[in-house]
Amino acid sequence: MTGTTDPQRLAARYIAQWTEPDPVRRRAVIESLWAEDGTHVLQPPAEIRELAAGLGFDHPALRAQGHDAIETRVTRSYQRFVEKGEFTFRARTDAVRLDDLVRFHWETVTVADGEVVAGGLELLTLDSDGRIRTDYMFPGA
Repeated sequence: MTGTTDPQRLAARYIAQWTEPDPVRRRAVIESLWAEDGTHVLQPPAEIRELAAGLGFDHPALRAQGHDAIETRVTRSYQRFVEKGEFTFRARTDAVRLDDLVRFHWETVTVADGEVVAGGLELLTLDSDGRIRTDYMFPGA
């Protein structure tokens, strides 16, 4: 069944969850995109990785698992970056799929003029229903 998932459409839907202002619609998008026990894995910023390395953690990662935790993660990102109207996110048009893996880049852009100020790479593994099983997020990549 996952062979029918268009990677660019999935990338657009994925980004839409991060920019959705309505909490009810945001939750509905999350439930439609993610497997119930899906996991979002974030490569933390360099300063967090350096602090973790000082504590003996060589490859730290931040994780949110399940719809509730993912909703919290997405909502806090929305509140920090999008809600004030200064920034938004967009998927680049480079989404590709190989078996049950989808890869694409995204950008953080200013609302005023579309200037790219940040971005990253997503690697999504899909379950047999085409929903996200694991999301590996690499900001800055």
